[in-house]
Amino acid sequence: MKKVILGLLIMSSLVYSSEYTKQDRMKDMKTMANAMNTIQSGFFYNSFDTVAQGVTTLSDTIEHVKPPIEEVNEKNPMARYMDGKIKMTDKIVKKINQKALTILQRFKDGDTSQAVQAYTKIVRQCMKCHREIRKW
Repeated sequence: MKKVILGLLIMSSLVYSSEYTKQDRMKDMKTMANAMNTIQSGFFYNSFDTVAQGVTTLSDTIEHVKPPIEEVNEKNPMARYMDGKIKMTDKIVKKINQKALTILQRFKDGDTSQAVQAYTKIVRQCMKCHREIRKW
């Protein structure tokens, strides 16, 4: 039993320890942009299934987003500390996940104006990341 558990832990650590590159981040950003478009389409067509599909894709994808290995392995610890990219990314991921669930719940309850407000707050979190981390 202990060997099985140890084996599972080792396998899961190998799977999750893969390096997250800038190309991975770009792929995830495109997926999230498409998910946001799907949510918006669901609002326009008043389709809960479409909104739910977009929210699910967004929530699944945002969990993978983190600074790429080049930023995590910054040689200068002071620069890494001052940038705070890892901490900021974690906060943004958490807020986007919360707001995505709010969209789903509010839209399901028929409160579309609150769902759209939550959508707008997600867009603000996206822009915050692009402004502060990506230096747009």
